[in-house]
Amino acid sequence: MELKVYYQSQMHLYIEATNMIAFVASVIISIVLSLLMVLVVLHIIKVRNGSKYLKNIKGPKPNPIFGNMLHFAVPSYKIFEVTQKLLDEFGSNVIIYNGPLTRAVLITDVKLIEHILSSMKFIEKSEQYEHMYKWLGTGLLTSGGLKWKKRRRMITPSFHFSILENFVDVFENVGDVFVKKLEEHVDKPSFDIYPIISLCTLDVMCETSMGTPINALNNASSDYVRSVKNMCKILTDRNFSPLDRRFYPFTLNFYREQFALKVLHRHTDAVIDRRMKEFRVNSDQSSETNDCGIKKRMAFLDLLLRSTIDGKSLTREDIREEVDTFMFEGHDTTSSAIGFALYSLANNPLVQQKALEEQMEIFKDLKNTRATMADLQNMKYLELVIKETLRLYPSVPILGRRVKEEFEWENSIFPKDIQVILFAYGCQRSDKNYEKPLEFIPERFLDMDGTDPFKYIPFSAGPRNCIGQKFALLEMKSTISKVLRNFKLLPANPNPGLRLAPEIILVSKNGINVCLKKRF
Repeated sequence: MELKVYYQSQMHLYIEATNMIAFVASVIISIVLSLLMVLVVLHIIKVRNGSKYLKNIKGPKPNPIFGNMLHFAVPSYKIFEVTQKLLDEFGSNVIIYNGPLTRAVLITDVKLIEHILSSMKFIEKSEQYEHMYKWLGTGLLTSGGLKWKKRRRMITPSFHFSILENFVDVFENVGDVFVKKLEEHVDKPSFDIYPIISLCTLDVMCETSMGTPINALNNASSDYVRSVKNMCKILTDRNFSPLDRRFYPFTLNFYREQFALKVLHRHTDAVIDRRMKEFRVNSDQSSETNDCGIKKRMAFLDLLLRSTIDGKSLTREDIREEVDTFMFEGHDTTSSAIGFALYSLANNPLVQQKALEEQMEIFKDLKNTRATMADLQNMKYLELVIKETLRLYPSVPILGRRVKEEFEWENSIFPKDIQVILFAYGCQRSDKNYEKPLEFIPERFLDMDGTDPFKYIPFSAGPRNCIGQKFALLEMKSTISKVLRNFKLLPANPNPGLRLAPEIILVSKNGINVCLKKRF
């Protein structure tokens, strides 16, 4: 009897629990459906009330819940294909809803790009850059307004010719190690050269920005190297994640980011503390020569320690923002450009031969000579190769801006706070701007007359153009020259081609595959 009563009570509890779960589930479903209905209504109101804006700019019909984001629910290497189809269907400027209530304008119209990039009214970066705040703070890349103007004015002298000349030795020293690493892959029918290039540029950036070598080429497993790579991947994932930032703390990437940031900031802080201590101890602050009277090489960090804004020295946090920004901006972007340049040389033998002939004119001994600043400046044809590489494969294929005030363009009013997406990749591959746009023709830059300079924006343009472009060009010339003088570049066998994808920078999802043969 007691057992029967027990089972009856347990059954009663089970039924009550089941009913409670069903009730809670029905409440949750009702709330979700209600929220979706509210979103649909708000979306309809938004579309109708926004009719005065962007009248002459068309786009695909948005979904009331997802906007146009389902168009981009494809592998990242198909993003360009989807984007180009939209441009072909709707014109050079396209409205895209990146949610039920928010929209952006995708732009390839050169004149509109010029209007935006050349104006001080449009210097605020788009909201995607906010993902970088925890790593980079609000340094030169991510800041806006008065802070950006003061930082830009302060940092510009750091890229003066006389300072850049001091970095050539760093390019050469790291380049020698890079060549030795490449020798391990000679005569392989195919290998992905990009990971080694990335370690090379990371070594260059650490020594030029912080004055401290990390030997990434020989120590790819170090915590700092691994954390830089992890942060770049995390930032990429966040840009394409459907999860709202409110849900980000519940993702695995959130915890990976916390760990990576501790390693990165600990390393940068330690270097800054050591440099600050040395700076204070040095009795002759103004001396730029060593005991032998030879001019000392100052890292970017050393220049920041000497800098002031409104008569005040920078705080350690200010300095870390700019050092980390320099590391981030100069590392992967340059890796991308060098990788695609070497790929282009491998797949265009006549271009490679012309570039080699120029090297032979500059250097009597191709293998053992160290390039000087004058040598790098004399590499005119190699510079054309780099320019053509950046036209076809811009390291930053998409530029984002936030419109801070309404403006009118060709009878269309752009509303305040809308995001504008400047599609450099599409603009630079358009047959409206270039003849035979998909062919690799470095000589085309000999004939450019300077009209429509905003059709070529691999370093952005206007007041927020890339402050380090001269530095980057010198590093690219030095590294590519080293490879050309030591190796013959051939297409991979078999040649898988490239699967290009916009992941903060331009990458190839299947690697940058080439074949190397020794020249000597």
